[in-house]
Amino acid sequence: MAQLNRPAEMFDRDREWSALSAFAQDSSPGAALGIVSGRRRQGKTFLLRALCEAAGGFYFAAEEATDTESLNALGAALARHLDAPAPLHFTDWGAVIDALLALGRERAVPVVLDEFPYLARASPRLPSVIQNALAPLRPERDQSRTRLLLCGSAMSFMGRLLGGGAPLRGRAALELVVPTLDHQLAAQFWGIDDPVTALKVNAIVGGTPAYRREFVRDDTPQGPDDFDPWVLRTVLSPTSPLFREARYLLADEPDLRDTALYHSMLAAIASGNTTRGHIASYMGRKAGDLAHPLTVLEDCGLVLREPDSFRDNRTNFRISEPLITFHHAVMRPIWSDLEHTRDATRLWRGAQRRFTGNVLGPHLERVARHWLRHMAPEDLLSDLPSSVSSGTVNDPAHRTSHEVDVVAFGLDDDGSRPLLALGEVKWGDVMGHGHVDRLARIRELLAVQGRSGAADARLLCISAAGFTDELRERAAKDPAIRLISAGDLYT
Repeated sequence: MAQLNRPAEMFDRDREWSALSAFAQDSSPGAALGIVSGRRRQGKTFLLRALCEAAGGFYFAAEEATDTESLNALGAALARHLDAPAPLHFTDWGAVIDALLALGRERAVPVVLDEFPYLARASPRLPSVIQNALAPLRPERDQSRTRLLLCGSAMSFMGRLLGGGAPLRGRAALELVVPTLDHQLAAQFWGIDDPVTALKVNAIVGGTPAYRREFVRDDTPQGPDDFDPWVLRTVLSPTSPLFREARYLLADEPDLRDTALYHSMLAAIASGNTTRGHIASYMGRKAGDLAHPLTVLEDCGLVLREPDSFRDNRTNFRISEPLITFHHAVMRPIWSDLEHTRDATRLWRGAQRRFTGNVLGPHLERVARHWLRHMAPEDLLSDLPSSVSSGTVNDPAHRTSHEVDVVAFGLDDDGSRPLLALGEVKWGDVMGHGHVDRLARIRELLAVQGRSGAADARLLCISAAGFTDELRERAAKDPAIRLISAGDLYT
């Protein structure tokens, strides 16, 4: 089957376009359901509009409205699509879905209901109506080749559509999550060649495509010296849409009702409090009181839960959206000043310690783990890693514990997980012998504990600031030591 012609201006999204094209052109008899989700600003609407244009499909973008208003709006849009002389009048969603199924009587055709959570909130029965409309042996379904795509950005809601005992569970033939661009693709998209500058920009805006095109109108740093001026004229400028975007991201999630509570939790995590106990202490709450709110943030896709590699009872929480981390670590403490100052240069200068310690450092750690898991050269480790995370190792002899930024495990045929590598990540420090010696000490501790593969684990030094000449000489003689620069993360 030939793939539909993709728009020339579409960046990447090859996998997503291929999946949508195959779904839209599937000529098998019977209507089919697809679910498309992803955080806001990732280009879902652009993808689906382009799909309908390329395949002659029907696209409808819902708005926050009453049930009756939504029915009327959809009837008017469908009439325009069919070149009907007057708007179509619907009184219930059953008739709407049957009308959409009728579009596919002659051929396979994509039909998109974008911002589906708006429709379902106004009419909670709508998922059940769709379930019944797509029931087997129903003539309207069997005689149609409509490819119905439900799309939404409310991640908690979209995640529940096909989960548990939800009406649409088992009905979808496509479940597509449109992700943010990874750090390498983001650098290409922003047109940034310098790896350190690319990492800095990525630590603020992540891989969200709309932030370059719509939010800053293609204003990108023109080099390392332009990074600070770029921050001042975009994300720290009250006239820029980026200035308040982090707040809007929370407001867009319907499950986040107590916004003050969730802002405080995100501020705690952005300040380096990544365990439940530390978050609770920061907020003056009991750890048990935060179990449900943290789960809500996870379901919304705003927070990631990362188990400790070496402690089964310890979990770290990370903010998944860099702009939210930047907002809470850098902007929120000086919000009033940012709103009223004419020149934020002094404020930005005063925020450098928070930016480096709470934004750049943790972001580089996450990028390094992702790169090692999915992008690193095959010969970097002795085997392909099956998981890469962080961990905490006890040191009884010195009555302390060691935080490990990067822990890579393999996967043997018997299901065991041999340790492949231990790594330390530094943003502003030039790494030397001391960093390797620390990793070697941790490796010894794990070997004594009987950890599989520990004795041969490689030691990774990952730094955006570089390495001493002495460490480079040592690494050249010891194949177990690997030095990874910011540039390496982009190859």
